[in-house]
Amino acid sequence: MDHITFLVAMVIVTALAFDFTNGFHDTANAMATSIATKALRPKVAVLISGVLNVVGAFLSTEVAKTISGGIVNDSLVTPGMIFAGLIGAILWNLTTWLLGLPSSSSHALFGGLIGAVWVGAGQQGVHFEKVVEKILLPAVASPLIAGVAALAATYLAYRLTRRGRETSVDHGFRLGQIASASLVSLAHGTNDAQKTMGVITLTLISAGALAPDSGPPLWVIGSAGLAIGLGTYLGGWRIIRTMGRGLTDIRAPQGFAAESSATTVILTSAHLGFALSTTQVCAGGILGAGLGRRLAQVRWGTAGRMVIAWCVTLPAAAAVGALAASVVVHGGTFGIVVVSVVAAALAAFIFVMSRRTPVTSRNVNDDHAVTVRPGPAKANV
Repeated sequence: MDHITFLVAMVIVTALAFDFTNGFHDTANAMATSIATKALRPKVAVLISGVLNVVGAFLSTEVAKTISGGIVNDSLVTPGMIFAGLIGAILWNLTTWLLGLPSSSSHALFGGLIGAVWVGAGQQGVHFEKVVEKILLPAVASPLIAGVAALAATYLAYRLTRRGRETSVDHGFRLGQIASASLVSLAHGTNDAQKTMGVITLTLISAGALAPDSGPPLWVIGSAGLAIGLGTYLGGWRIIRTMGRGLTDIRAPQGFAAESSATTVILTSAHLGFALSTTQVCAGGILGAGLGRRLAQVRWGTAGRMVIAWCVTLPAAAAVGALAASVVVHGGTFGIVVVSVVAAALAAFIFVMSRRTPVTSRNVNDDHAVTVRPGPAKANV
């Protein structure tokens, strides 16, 4: 096996590993509110979400094309740069999962790629105008749009059902949440699985296996869908706890409003090729739903820490991607092995640390699991 073949194989495996972490990191986007309101049992929720993530992966490839031929110059990118970018994204995903912070897996991926390509190919390797148009502007606009939509939908839901019995209203909206949460899962697969498809496609283009501007082959679509679906099924319980109980006290009408608003925004952006963060959209929807109910408590301390994580994600992943690229680009196969070993050791350390304060399907909804005092570790770990 020559160096290029080995490198392409490593990139594909690493891309699917990132897709797996994306799945369990972002399960909360679809199912946190349904689990918090007890519309679905935790294990049932992640099973439904995992299956629909796989289905959603086959609905569109517009976002994949944005990544494979949009934010970076595919003629200057090498498989080694892509491998380094993926390492940066995976390590950031694992770190924020340990802290229970719903950061953006999408922006971690974009940041890792931008940092690695900048080091490996120079400034001309990154299409910064596309980064602003397709990533940064949607990152600002999408959670605001979802939040306003969820606020209005929550207000309407309570106004229209104000004369009904509270138990009956909650029961009806819990049934509605099964459908709305399922749609978020479908939308998440449509949007997020495509990002891994785009990375693998970009790798195949850079290695000469596909023509420039090619779309993802069927086997790439299928493997990316299965990887994100499996990760989703395992459930990122730490982040589910933060999204479902850490931001506000979610009731069934709010959960339905938040999920419906998020689905609309995600599917619209996927159709337009905007590679937005489903985490930010869903968090915006939950905050809007919290504000839409009178006397609801929004925990602004937790929300503030989330926003800080959002702002830090892209540059932090870019820094790790750039560092990994400096080793891979100059070290060849030996550099790849070194980066792989270091990344595996860090991932193992993060996993061991997570076992000290485990969050599972059994305690994800426990009242004592949510702390609203300041401090990132106490609030979310």
